[in-house]
This record gives sequence, structure tokens and C-alpha cells, in this order.
Amino acid sequence: MRERVEEMAGYCDTEVLLEIVGGKWKLLIVKYLLRGTHRFNALQRALPPITQRMLTRQLRELEADGLVERTVYPEVPPRVEYALTDVGRSLGPLVEQLDHWGHWYREHLRTRAEAQEQVPPAPSR
Repeated sequence: MRERVEEMAGYCDTEVLLEIVGGKWKLLIVKYLLRGTHRFNALQRALPPITQRMLTRQLRELEADGLVERTVYPEVPPRVEYALTDVGRSLGPLVEQLDHWGHWYREHLRTRAEAQEQVPPAPSR
């Protein structure tokens, strides 16, 4: 079980952020939910390599931290939808900046690889 955010040392707020949205899937879930409310299966299709168990776990953690709201409709079969809370939506600009940086970094790597390909080989002796 993880340390409660309220009890974490106050020296590093970045640690709090990483505790809440760290890991492979949470930011991707938030990014997808920024588009609107979605059912579990739609989230699972949007994140193909994620297992049902992992998605359930990540959604529960995001819900416990107040970023995601889970709504169960009294139907047969039950319909469950997930949406971001106001706190979850506040991550929108951060997710956008991280996405922008990821795009920039991929271009940086591509440019660097192309530059290395253009360097002529050293003459052999």
C-alpha cells in the first residue's frame, strides 16, 4: 500500500504528482478521459496493451485520489461510466505540455539519427 499523500514529506511536490499520476497508464487514462466520459470497455480499447485487472486498479486509484468519478447506472446489465472530476480536468494543461514535449523529443531523436547517418565514415588505415 502506498503512503498517503497527506502524510508525505513537504519537501517535494513533484513526488506528490508522481505518486498520483505516476506509472505507465494513469496519464494515458487521464488524457483519454479529457475527451469526455467513457465506459470501461472504451477505455480498454483505447489502451490496447492494458489488462482488465490493471485498468481496474488504475481507475480505482485515480478515483480514490479524486481525479476520476465512477458512475454506476441501475440497469441490467449495469452500465458504468468514468469521467474526470474538476481536479482531474485540471491536469489538462499538464498532459498537453507532456504530449507536446514527447512529440518534440521524438523529432529530436529522429533529427539526431539522421545527422549521424550523414557523417562520413572515418578513413581506414
